[in-house]
Amino acid sequence: MTALAGHPPIFALATGAGRAAIAVMRLSGAGCDDILRALCGTLPAPRQASLRGLWRRDDPSGPVLLDRALVLWFPAPRSYTGEDSAELHLHAGPAVIAAVSDALVALGARPAEPGEFTRRAFAGGRLDLVEAEGIADLIAAETEAQRRQALDQSDGRLSRLYDGWAARLRVLLAHQEALIDFPDEDLPPEIEQALLGDLAALRCEMQAHLDDGGRGEKLRRGLTFAIVGAPNVGKSSLLNALAEREAAIVSSIAGTTRDAIEVRVVLGEVPVTLIDTAGLRDTQDEIEAEGVRRALFHVKHADCVIAMFDGDAPPADVPQGAILVRNKIDLGPAPGGTIGISIHQDRGMDVLRAALAEQARALTAASAGPPLTRARHRAAIEETASHLATALDMDWPEMRGEDMRQAMRALGRLTGAVGVEEVLDTVFGQFCIGK
Repeated sequence: MTALAGHPPIFALATGAGRAAIAVMRLSGAGCDDILRALCGTLPAPRQASLRGLWRRDDPSGPVLLDRALVLWFPAPRSYTGEDSAELHLHAGPAVIAAVSDALVALGARPAEPGEFTRRAFAGGRLDLVEAEGIADLIAAETEAQRRQALDQSDGRLSRLYDGWAARLRVLLAHQEALIDFPDEDLPPEIEQALLGDLAALRCEMQAHLDDGGRGEKLRRGLTFAIVGAPNVGKSSLLNALAEREAAIVSSIAGTTRDAIEVRVVLGEVPVTLIDTAGLRDTQDEIEAEGVRRALFHVKHADCVIAMFDGDAPPADVPQGAILVRNKIDLGPAPGGTIGISIHQDRGMDVLRAALAEQARALTAASAGPPLTRARHRAAIEETASHLATALDMDWPEMRGEDMRQAMRALGRLTGAVGVEEVLDTVFGQFCIGK
């Protein structure tokens, strides 16, 4: 896909709102050179910062100096979008930003929509759809692990895997077309057998990519750890200790927590939402009973369950894989297979934090290849693998070829090579304005 010639110029702040020293205004599109000449008098040398006065020259009283700013000029195609582009490094006062924005509008530019710069980069072939999503993830990354995963994707590691599959499938489809077009040429049967073997191997690679436990998707969105147990075992106190703030009310009265309380923390470089739940017990109180129901819901859907107790033995009905935590070890020892803590005395908390961090890392640890990161990718590869499975079961070459073509189209939609108009608004609508 190539950019349409003559895209009108757009502009937006690339830096966040709020009090700061510098605000970066980005421009892109046809006519950026004329806009810079009008503001600065002459174009700066390409890709070299130049200190310039920015002037508005249409004022009836004469030219008005708006700011003195560093100006960078990126002529096409060596720019982020592939179009003529520029950056204005302004003083970040609201009045300066407003005055320069008004001047840009007067010179024919318009404010950019969310994700419009990156959408133009995609349209101009500067990156594919998977790489564009990686940039969105990089902007949203909260932790070091998320940053590494997003940077790998934005740098094309995932795209190279998918492009490699598409190239192999393209060759196999060409071989399949030859078998269809030249049925009377007495082609050796080994050719078809080799084609089927390569097709099966490709499908197996895709299935292995799908069978990753959703690790990349979990890292991208963050994990959920639910703290469950009977009333008064210290669930709210544990939430507060891990969050390092008073997020939940702590009381000796049973049933204090009646709704789920969520706190975002970082464990093992992974963002984790800790959920403090209502104490699990039979109750006639309608509100508390609803809290118990919600607690059981979170137990079912959490990535990890922290099962707390304060007796001599853990409860018998904890989910498989739960981390067993015996609180109040100042009153009695922790049984084997559990982590003993005393929140009141701050004992054992380092061990628990280390165990939770290790669990978070294990749930998001990358395999040998680049991980799946989005449901859209998963759906496209599942569709591709399904078409390949159907093709392998086909005896008629023509029907097999059609399923292989359907698989090619599904892979093309994944990277944005074909038929993605219906998903572009969804993908680029997630970006901030200015990117």
